[in-house]
This record gives sequence, structure tokens and C-alpha cells, in this order.
Amino acid sequence: MKLILLSGGSGKRLWPLSNDSRSKQFLKMLTCPKNELESMVQRLWRQLDSNQLLDISYISTNKTQVDIIQSQLGTKVPLIIEPERRDTFPAIILAATYLYSIVGISLHEVITVMPVDLFVEDHFFDKVKDLEGVIRQSGMDIVLIGVNPTYASTKYGYIIPDKGERNRQPLQTYIKVKDFKEKPTEDQAQQLIEQHALWNCGVFAFKLEYMINQMKKQGLPTQYDEIIQYYERLPDISFDYEIVEKTEKIAVIPYNGYWKDLGTWNTLTEDMQTNVVGRGSMSDDCINTHLINELDIPVIVLGTSNVVVATSPDGILVADKSKSHYIKEVVKGLEQRPMFEERRWGWYRVLDHKKSAEGIEVLTKRICVFAGKNLSYQYHHKRSEVWMIVAGEGEFVLNDVLSYVKIGDVISIPVCAKHGIKAIKDLEIIEVQMGSELEEQDIVRLFMSWEEMKKSIENK
Repeated sequence: MKLILLSGGSGKRLWPLSNDSRSKQFLKMLTCPKNELESMVQRLWRQLDSNQLLDISYISTNKTQVDIIQSQLGTKVPLIIEPERRDTFPAIILAATYLYSIVGISLHEVITVMPVDLFVEDHFFDKVKDLEGVIRQSGMDIVLIGVNPTYASTKYGYIIPDKGERNRQPLQTYIKVKDFKEKPTEDQAQQLIEQHALWNCGVFAFKLEYMINQMKKQGLPTQYDEIIQYYERLPDISFDYEIVEKTEKIAVIPYNGYWKDLGTWNTLTEDMQTNVVGRGSMSDDCINTHLINELDIPVIVLGTSNVVVATSPDGILVADKSKSHYIKEVVKGLEQRPMFEERRWGWYRVLDHKKSAEGIEVLTKRICVFAGKNLSYQYHHKRSEVWMIVAGEGEFVLNDVLSYVKIGDVISIPVCAKHGIKAIKDLEIIEVQMGSELEEQDIVRLFMSWEEMKKSIENK
């Protein structure tokens, strides 16, 4: 079996901490066994490791999330990278062609798909392991995991079982699926529960052969190199709508245990083990209130209950928890660049961004490069930069000339000048960009590896 973990999302429901480059699965607000904060993706990766599933796992993601995944999970995590952000159907068939034509796995291999922000107990992964056996023995094309509902939720999709089609095998039970119902009303949800319907948690399995045949029926290329070129023409639709709900031979394995979609501030804070993250405090009469502060200024919360206060460089949210799910609609038209990003080498925070009447932009960042890490050797077409080293020490290269930098050094980098830096001790840099157009995409990377860059310089 191979495991594909889907990592996508724009992060609007957990604004202002989440943004287009840091979706909800990367927010470090859960507590791990070492009593340290971890993100949803770190939690799932740890669970896969403890359940002996890590070696068969791949993460399917888009280009904007590569750095933060490598920052949180390491640079060796196997990634399948979408050329552009699309829905789950394109992402899954891209992953299928990668495993088929690049990795070279057998058409008889079972592929299991799950979201990377899955929040479950460890024994859920016993059901994940059962998927392979059910696929091989049942003759079904797709087998899902369905969660026994604990209340009549209107937020989740429901899997409606065929009551007459229950099959029991040693250690495994599966039920043929009759139909699906997406986000019902509360009354409809109660009726579905009475029919023994299950919550759809987005975990399912199929044989690779089944997916390749589906692609051939639609006239789609089955080679990874070809589907990459074809990607923007693929239908931007969910896998559920395009494949699952059109499949006749489909079954579900019931799971009776804890599962939750931590997709809103209300649901996420229910599983946080601390009420205050970051710099700030609350009065004792605050009941069921959470403060998450990413700013360097203190935030004080007094006498408020059932409230979430979240602050970041992207904005400030104060919301009644029961209304927090409306945030996605409120910020839908809010267009701004991400003001905080995690990268494979550290992080940066935007401190100020101005544009003059003459059309010149000035952007000020605070950058942290962790010891042993480096920025790529690169240059920019449309901006100059000035760096001031405010902490740490490192090696700096400007137009193939290597030098040592430390606290207090000021470095001027002209437009199109080749430059890069590696931290010997954790480096903090105040960077001021100036130019006619300041975009993260204005970057030409010559070398990602510091060792390769130095070897190139020495050979000149």
C-alpha cells in the first residue's frame, strides 16, 4: 500500500494566522507528548511514524507550501508537487501518475488517500491498514472510512450505507455504500443518523489500476511528465464529485472513535491544551476564551467569555467562537500579500510596506535564518536590498565574493547582484527592499545548496 496525503487549502477559515502560504495544517497550536507546540501536519506525521506508515507516505501539495513542509517535517519528506493549485481530483490523478510512471509501482498496488490535517486517535490507523485487505478481498473499486456520528452535524458530508449489504471477514467489516449526502440540514442529519449514515472523513482507497483505467476512459494521459503539461486543462473539481459519487462498487469501513475537522477557530480551540499562546494574558473571569498572539506586543483580554482573539502580522481577529466560521466570507475580498511565512531556512515577517506617489515601493522585513541553513544564491530583476545584521553571524556571498558577517554589519545589494547567506549562528536580518515592483516571484535562484555554490566559485 502507498499513502497519499493531500495538503492544500488557502487558510481563510483560520485568518489571520493562516494565509495562502500557511494553511491551517501548519499552525503550531496543538501540544505534543513532549509538551511542545506542534502543527496538525507534524502531529499526523508523528502518528504515521508510530504506526509504521511513514515509509509508504507521500505528500501531494502545491509549490507555495514546499518550504513550510520542509521546515516542519524535514527536507527528505517525499513530495508530489502540483504545478498550480487545483482541487482534489487533479491532485490525486497527478499523484497516481507519479507513483505509476516515476516510482514504478504495480497496477495492483493499493493507494490510500487522506487529508494531511486529519485529527484522530492512534487506533484510527488500524482502519487505514484494513483498507488494503478490504480492497483486495471485496472486489470493490473504492473503499472509504466512515466515522460514526456523535451528533447531527450540518458541516460534514454523510455516507449512506446499504443496510442489506454488510460483509464480515476476520478482523474486518465493510458495508456497501448506497448514496452520499453533502452538508445536510440539522433535521436531515438526524434522519441520516437514524439510517446509520457515517461522516465522510475524506479517507479512501483504490487499486492504482482502477484510477489509471478511469483516466484512460476520460482520454487523460497516464504518464507523469504528460499530465504535468496537461494540468491546467484538468477539471477543477473534487475527487468525490468526479469519481467517488459515480462509482457503483464502493464500500465503507465504519470507525467508532474520535475524529474532528479542526477547520474553524471554534473547533480548533476545543483541542488546544493552553488558553494563551504567545505574549499576553487573560483575567480569571474569562471562560472558554483563547488568545493566540504572534506579534511582539502584549495582548490583554479582560472579562470576555466564549471568544477567540488571534493576532498576527496579517491582521487581528476578535470573534465570538460560535460565529468564528463566518470569517472566510468576511475576508474573501481582502487581498494582501502574506505578512509572515515559514521557509525551509527559517522565517520572515513583513514589518512595513509603502508605495510612494512616484511608484517606488519600499518593503521592510525581519528575517531569521537558522544556524546551518542558507538562503539560495540568487538575484532580483526589479529591486535592490539593504541588509542589517542584528543578531548572529554567518557567511555572505556577493557576486561570487565570500565574506564573514556579524552583528552591526550593513550590506548593500544592487539590482541583479548575485547574493546569498548562510547562518553560522542563528541570523536575524532587517531587510529593506526598494524597487518599482516588489514580489516574491522576482527571484532567480542559481544554487540552492551552499556547498554547490562555493564549489562553483572556487572553480572559476
